[in-house]
Amino acid sequence: MKHFSNFIAGEWRQHSGRTMDVLDKYDRTPIAQVVASSEADVDSAVRAASAAFEAPELDARGRSDVLVKAAHLLAERKAEFVTTIVQEGGQTLAEATREVTRAVDVLINTAEESNRVVGDMIPLEGAQGGAGKIAFTTRHPLGVVCAITPFNSPLNTPIHKIAPAIAAGNPVVCKPASQTPISCLLFAEVLHAAGLPPGWFNVLTGSGQTAGDLLMRHPEIAFYHFTGSTEVGMKLSGQLGLRRASLELGSIAVTIIADDADLEDAIPSTVRAAFAKAGQVCTSTQIIYAERKVFDHVCKGVAQAAAELRAGDPQAPSSDIGPLISPAEAERVAMWVTRAVDAGATLVAGGSRDGPVVQPIVLLNAPDPTEVICREVFGPVVTVLCVDSIDAAIARFNALPYGLSVGVFTRDLDKAFQAARRLRSGTIHVNAPSSSRIDLMPFGGVKDSGHGKEGPRYALREMTEERLIVFHNVAPRQQPC
Repeated sequence: MKHFSNFIAGEWRQHSGRTMDVLDKYDRTPIAQVVASSEADVDSAVRAASAAFEAPELDARGRSDVLVKAAHLLAERKAEFVTTIVQEGGQTLAEATREVTRAVDVLINTAEESNRVVGDMIPLEGAQGGAGKIAFTTRHPLGVVCAITPFNSPLNTPIHKIAPAIAAGNPVVCKPASQTPISCLLFAEVLHAAGLPPGWFNVLTGSGQTAGDLLMRHPEIAFYHFTGSTEVGMKLSGQLGLRRASLELGSIAVTIIADDADLEDAIPSTVRAAFAKAGQVCTSTQIIYAERKVFDHVCKGVAQAAAELRAGDPQAPSSDIGPLISPAEAERVAMWVTRAVDAGATLVAGGSRDGPVVQPIVLLNAPDPTEVICREVFGPVVTVLCVDSIDAAIARFNALPYGLSVGVFTRDLDKAFQAARRLRSGTIHVNAPSSSRIDLMPFGGVKDSGHGKEGPRYALREMTEERLIVFHNVAPRQQPC
């Protein structure tokens, strides 16, 4: 079993406090031991980042070079990271491989963006009183960035926060999820080997109730980049005062299938979106709204496709779906499904459970206000509901408290543009399901799904401040003859 200390100021800090076990998510055996960080640990990490910010050793080109080298080093250690993600996160081999590949791309794309941190020219001469003035904006780093990340993407989600922060000139303190901290700790080795100076990246492990709460209250943190539940996001917002944050919070992701949709594309792609990573993705399709004309066809197709998926040991190449993050979460999902069936829903696929492994579940016509309709399931459950029109589907989606991602399948341009105009969601995919992310996209939600954007270019702008510079009494330009 591996033992990890916190990574602070470029070194592994020895400790004499409590430790926590990290478990293999399939067989529940311990695979690593990490630190349960104390207040002293948190303060040490933040102060190391503050010192790095006050004495910066890297310019924009230097930061770009570090991120490019980190991408190459991560690619060289791909097999190690894949194995780690499968064990600590329960992802299948195919899912973990995709995650590492995406993470390498994010590093390279962010390195490119670090060389393009620019402001704008302001055309003051076009305004009354603007003659003789030249104005432009510049962008500058904010200070220490705190990245708090979830369990479901233990490498790529942290990198979406860490890399843009560094690219913008902000040192980082990262607290990965207590269930899946190893990938982030290994990534600290990658950044250190890539030449990132001490203090620019620090990793603290521990629970959200202790280390997370201490970070929320630390006065030297300038920006928080958080992915997690709406409840915790609201708690964090209450601690911030005037400090800034990017919050990617809860979701009930929806895919709408119109009666003119290409069902041969819509059904299998939506099933993949519902059950990838055992449904533990904020954009996993949880509800399918199918227009009445195609409702029966969609129900049959989704149920059949779900039944063909193989759930089990994520290290087995034959497995399509791995375990949930814990047996307790599997029990909760099973309980929610039972309540939905008791309330009138029809179970047409899946439902069996073996410890943390849940066979993909398809429900029909679950009524309000059952949990599978009104709360984020975060498990391998999708509910198909019949609607009379696209208008009805849009109204039902907009009535949800969340607005992160929605997919719409239709061949009718009028329906597509109507959905694009009216759906209140951070992302609207046309002819793709809700979970269709490309890492370059500006990604974020509205309503109770939070605010702020991920995606290298957009996250980098979130973590810089804009300054306006105005030169007065500039000599007028000579008029041409």
